Amino acid sequence: MSRIGKAPITIPAGVEYSLNGNMVSVTGKKGTLTQDIDLSSVSLNLEGNVLTITRTTDAPDHRSKHGLYRALIQNMIIGVSEGFKKEMEIVGVGYRANANGQLLELALGFSHQIVFEIPKEVKCTTVTEKGKAPVVTLESYDKQLLGAVAAKIRSLRKPEPYKGKGIKFVGEELRRKAGKSAAKK
Repeated sequence: MSRIGKAPITIPAGVEYSLNGNMVSVTGKKGTLTQDIDLSSVSLNLEGNVLTITRTTDAPDHRSKHGLYRALIQNMIIGVSEGFKKEMEIVGVGYRANANGQLLELALGFSHQIVFEIPKEVKCTTVTEKGKAPVVTLESYDKQLLGAVAAKIRSLRKPEPYKGKGIKFVGEELRRKAGKSAAKK
């Protein structure tokens, strides 16, 4: 049995869970999320404020969806109650970031500035301190959307392995290369 799938989900106070047909809906103080669930492979049981997910058979397809649906519902519940946050660091001389509402303006060493439109579900802020790399903070209640937006921003200038210039996540370990070696004798 899936270790992730058999773990129960505790629904905190202030979060409403509902199942309408195949659609699971979770509402909290941050917003509302819905997810389509294949009820032929898993069944959802709510007892009090504890949600348990069990699979109907041991078929490989049902086994794979057991942990997946549990993780998706858990992320929905955490998202609407607490929210998610990703921080990205822009490393490089002359690299800048500026957030104006739902527009993120980036100077990444190209001949032009990049203006990236952020979806309305994601809140974007930037912090620029003298002597430090600018930090872009993304916050949202939808973990999937937040990850997709962060990946798209990172793809505009991925960190390169020699100097580490580019957009990286805060705390990310980059694999660095030595560069050219000294002349051989």
